[in-house]
Amino acid sequence: MFEIKRGICYSGYRKYQSPKLDKFPSDKEVLQDLKILCTFTDYIRLFDTSYHCDQVLRIIEENNLPLKVMIGVEPQGEIDNPNCHFGSGIGRHSKNSINEHKKTNYKLLDKMLNYSKKYSNIVLALSIGNENTSDWHPNLISEESLIAHAKYVKSKTKKPITFCEGPYYWLRNTKLGNVVDFISIQSYPQWRKVPIKEAFIETVRDYESVKKKFKDKMVIFTEFGWTTNTTNIMLDEASEENQNYYLNQIYSWSNSKKIQMFLFEAFDESWKGSLNKNEPEKHWGIYKENRKPKLWMRGSNNLKNF
Repeated sequence: MFEIKRGICYSGYRKYQSPKLDKFPSDKEVLQDLKILCTFTDYIRLFDTSYHCDQVLRIIEENNLPLKVMIGVEPQGEIDNPNCHFGSGIGRHSKNSINEHKKTNYKLLDKMLNYSKKYSNIVLALSIGNENTSDWHPNLISEESLIAHAKYVKSKTKKPITFCEGPYYWLRNTKLGNVVDFISIQSYPQWRKVPIKEAFIETVRDYESVKKKFKDKMVIFTEFGWTTNTTNIMLDEASEENQNYYLNQIYSWSNSKKIQMFLFEAFDESWKGSLNKNEPEKHWGIYKENRKPKLWMRGSNNLKNF
């Protein structure tokens, strides 16, 4: 397994850039980001096997930057999900599409494994998916299929592997939990409309419930955070002040308990979510999209204790 160190989720897309449009940040922009991240973190988490993943790993290697990386895949749906809350037919998959996705998903795993081999000294761990057992997800995959994916990856690498999912769904996926090397949970009290004053306790409960279920496994956070802007989809408690309040509580607790944390996320990303400028998905960063630090990052004590 790996040492417990400071971690953060990173995606480098800036204004007018988007993975949906295959418009990626330049090498110069990524290097600028990574140099910022080096000042306060040791581990970063990447989400998929796109060009951006290879780009980040290459630039870390070329510049001998002191960063280790958790990499992962974003699998395609293997279950038709008409109840996906995104609407507009997202989540609907035909039988033919599902059969193709099952093949494609192994190709994605192979691509991840190739990155892991190519950048062996940088890759920290591998994730076989991200929230793909959540009822709302457009790309649902069965626990049985994910177990097969996990066993496939484990047969081809000695790197530790995981799956990233919300606490509630981990409590249902006990068979998968017994196969992966460690459990990765993602906690967002804000999405559950939990008030800021209760959010820290809710996050602690998330950890404790999963740790109780998987007593012999390392349990880490691969996502947690507090967005600084929102629409009426959440409680109107999104602000830099509340982000500062929540993160201070979380890090005081996690440092004392020695729990691995990957904060979501480094930088705001305007390409995400709806066209509404206050869309919460755009504002989870501890830096604004223009790379200006928000309130929490401006606190020198937080930098030391991150």
